[in-house]
Parts: sequence; C-alpha cells; structure tokens
Amino acid sequence: MTKRQQQQNLSQSRDGGYTIIESLVAMIVVSVLMIAIAPVMAFSVATRVQARRTELATQAARTYIDALRTEAIKFGGSGFPIPAGGVLADAPVPTVNQTYCVDMDGGGCNTSSPKDFYVQGAWLNPDTSITGGDPTSKGYQLLVRVYRADSFASGVTLNPTPRTGKKQSVVGSGLGDRTMPVVEMSTEIPATGDPSYRSLSDRLR
Repeated sequence: MTKRQQQQNLSQSRDGGYTIIESLVAMIVVSVLMIAIAPVMAFSVATRVQARRTELATQAARTYIDALRTEAIKFGGSGFPIPAGGVLADAPVPTVNQTYCVDMDGGGCNTSSPKDFYVQGAWLNPDTSITGGDPTSKGYQLLVRVYRADSFASGVTLNPTPRTGKKQSVVGSGLGDRTMPVVEMSTEIPATGDPSYRSLSDRLR
C-alpha cells in the first residue's frame, strides 16, 4: 500500500468518525426538542377535550331548561329541581338520584362513562304560599349544574361549596376537576301558562 493510499484511508476514517458524532448530536437535539414539545402537545390535547366537554355540557344544560319550560319534566318526576334553600347559588350538591341523566354515548347513563352527564336543577322562590314543594304554579329561579357522569363514581366526593370553589376553565384546566360542575348557569322558569316577564314581575312584587 502506497503512502498516498494510506493517507486516503486515514482521511476516510476521520470523515466516518465525524459522521457518527454528527448523528449523535442530531439525535440529542431531536430528543431535547421532543422532551420540550411533549408537554405542550399533551396540554393541547387535554384543552381540546375539556373544551369539547364544556360545549356538550352547555347543550345538556339548555336541553334540561327547555324540558322544564315545556313541562317535559314535571314536578315529582325524575330530575325535577330540588329546593335551593335561602340562596340559589348555595344550593347543596346533589346525589345521583337527584339529577337528570343526559346519555351522550347511547349506552345508558353510567357513572363510569367518560361522555355522559348528570344535570342538577335547584329552584328558588321566596313566596311562602307555595305548598307541597311544587313551584310550577308560581314560577321560580333555576340553577343548573352539569356534572360529568364520573363525578358520581365510587371514591369521588363532590365539592360541597361549588359557589366558592375553583370554577372549571377551558384554558389551564387540563382534563378538568371531577368534583366541580363542568357548567353552571341560572335562568327563570315562568309560572305555568304565564309569560316569563309576568311571572318575574309577580315574584318581584
């Protein structure tokens, strides 16, 4: 082997060494980038899941309100609102038997379902003439809380004071807090056969 050939082989050997080092550096750079991006990607997916859940929970709340206004849910029937007590926002958290089931996956309501919702209703009307606990003849203020079905799973304890607890949020909520309502809203349910404004006027008087 000539001296020139030896120099060529040595040069190729050095070039091969540089290629391996560059590959290792590239792998390290990619690994660092993946480690940095992975939490952002996971957070993005969780935020999208929670945003979709909030949207569906809002639809469930509106469906429940419409059912009360059209009397599809009647006093004494399953899911009718419970008395709120003195302050509407301080209505006690419900048991699963005091809620209205909204089946989102077609398999019936199940506390292990990641898609179903349980809707709590609570009513308030300070009119002392209401007898028998039926507020429909006078109209009432309605508080609606929508919980995930798995909020009532074994081992989960609902926050007893949703009013003062941390509210759900699409941004920064991750996959959400099962102990809190996904959505909470309030509205007016008019007396049977009365327009909303008249029912509200009567209660204000």
